[in-house]
Amino acid sequence: MDTIIRKLPLTLALLLLTLVAHAAPKLPDNLEWLTNDEDPVFASPDAKKGGTLYIWIQSFPLTLRTVGPDSNGSFRPMILDNQMSLVTLHPNTRKLVPSLATHWAYSDDNRTMYFKLNPKARWSDGTPVTAEDFAFTLEFMRSKDIIAPWYNTYYGKELDKVTVYDDHTLAVSSSKPRPRDELYSFVAISPTPKHFYKSVDNLKGFVQKYNWTIVPNTGPYQISKIKKGKSITFKRKKDWWAKDLKYFRNRYNVDKVKVSVIRDMNLAWEHFKKGKIDAFGITAPSFWHEKATGTLFDKGYIHKLWFYEDTPQPSYGLWLNQDKPYLDDRNVRLGIAHAFNIEKVNRQVLRGDYVRKNTISSGFGDYTNTELRARPFDLDKADAYFSKAGFGKRGPDGIRVNDKGDRLSFSVTYGSDLHTPRLVVIKEEFKRAGLELKLRKLDPAASFKSVLEKKHDIWWGALVGGLRPQYWGQFHSANAHKPQTNNFTNTDDPEMDRLIDAYRSAMTHENRTSLAKRIQALIHEQSAWIPRLDVPFVRMASWRWLKMPEIPATRLGGLVIEGPFDESMGGLFWIDKDEKKATLKAKKQGKAFAPVTRIDTTYKPVE
Repeated sequence: MDTIIRKLPLTLALLLLTLVAHAAPKLPDNLEWLTNDEDPVFASPDAKKGGTLYIWIQSFPLTLRTVGPDSNGSFRPMILDNQMSLVTLHPNTRKLVPSLATHWAYSDDNRTMYFKLNPKARWSDGTPVTAEDFAFTLEFMRSKDIIAPWYNTYYGKELDKVTVYDDHTLAVSSSKPRPRDELYSFVAISPTPKHFYKSVDNLKGFVQKYNWTIVPNTGPYQISKIKKGKSITFKRKKDWWAKDLKYFRNRYNVDKVKVSVIRDMNLAWEHFKKGKIDAFGITAPSFWHEKATGTLFDKGYIHKLWFYEDTPQPSYGLWLNQDKPYLDDRNVRLGIAHAFNIEKVNRQVLRGDYVRKNTISSGFGDYTNTELRARPFDLDKADAYFSKAGFGKRGPDGIRVNDKGDRLSFSVTYGSDLHTPRLVVIKEEFKRAGLELKLRKLDPAASFKSVLEKKHDIWWGALVGGLRPQYWGQFHSANAHKPQTNNFTNTDDPEMDRLIDAYRSAMTHENRTSLAKRIQALIHEQSAWIPRLDVPFVRMASWRWLKMPEIPATRLGGLVIEGPFDESMGGLFWIDKDEKKATLKAKKQGKAFAPVTRIDTTYKPVE
């Protein structure tokens, strides 16, 4: 090449050098391309297309953006589930299967995954998905204009680069080596439609500009109708590019999904009993044992399902904001832990159905620290810790006060009427310990917004994670003392940071599990997060026209109420329109079917 260039005129030589400098990079020669078309399908061949699924949410989303202020609400997963990633997990074998990519390969240094895109992949507006859309994801997520510091940090520090080889070949590199069985969870990112946003320069004013914009996606459904404050409807793409692929066949069957806003759960239940909603979550004992009874169930119009899952548990707990006065005192936090009579809640309110949670990472197999035990309810110990914190005296109302006259009083923020009876019990038990708990119930979106802005004293809530524990977002100091992050306890501890950083960079399974257990032990020791109860199952009521496979969901879940669009496990159900007509006719005539209450233990964890 050098000899050729020297013989060319200067202008042509410079042009050739420019072209060479900007030529596409070359793929490594030693890549072993992998795919997976051997795992079993989990959808039913009996599934029928058509019909509308009617479901509900308690509050209308504050935005359709999936990043930026107010975006992290309960409606967000429905949007994200329609934005596919490069690969996904088979929900029973937990092995990688194709999604936007047909094949993948690993670098020798375990920092990079290479992907071959499915050339059929299309955005909802018909534009082909290309490697440039993944490169644009990094630009998008690193932009300060999206007002999303967590994403700025994550995509800036955890990911290194996206390399584009051609329209359908790319590589995504982590900033550091990762265990090979976890690398995908960092680098198998979703694309961002570059043709839609044009460039990062168009992200100026992003928060307002795109607040209610319907962005092109790659999944089976797209938002088709919005009634502000009332409902959002999704419509199935009949020409969806992936509808005939092995792991997506016979899934996402209904033509439409209408999500209505019903702010009161009891009112939603009445809508369900009238057939205006197709499925209803009845995991709560008050619903399963009490409300889900009567004629509609006895005559078989509505079926009941108790389905055990084998999946990591959400981080159900009390999240104490250490930036609030007195919650920064570990003695106060330990007093709260020993005054927390969650076992009484389980007995009196929850029928004993749930299981006491002992660690923030329960259900994660080798990662779970099984030696930890939640602090028991013990008023004597609570008294000792509160006294040590300076709250040894009680006022006329029985609430503890310190020498300054400050009362031991905190508010608890939560987002569902369903939890009020539980918190009423906790409030009375706390009062016995001399602690005042003020109930601060907001609608789900407002509740989570308040917590994201760190305006809470105590949050009664949980986060749902992946198949392996993640601690950086919730407990690393990089996310403390600032809004729009998930460090709800405002934990800012050098030892915690050190362990989390080591956990994130550990390359062997043994190191990672050991570090995870030490992190859990430190979270337990600090007691800014106090465990509640685990629920290793889902319970659902559904009208008999809502059909499901023989095994109604997967090891990782996938019932209607868990997300109808989930890329890995969702969309297994279908509406039998003939059965719906027959059921409504029978109900009108008083005709009965056999009642159905099913308990499926296919994937029940071995105790």
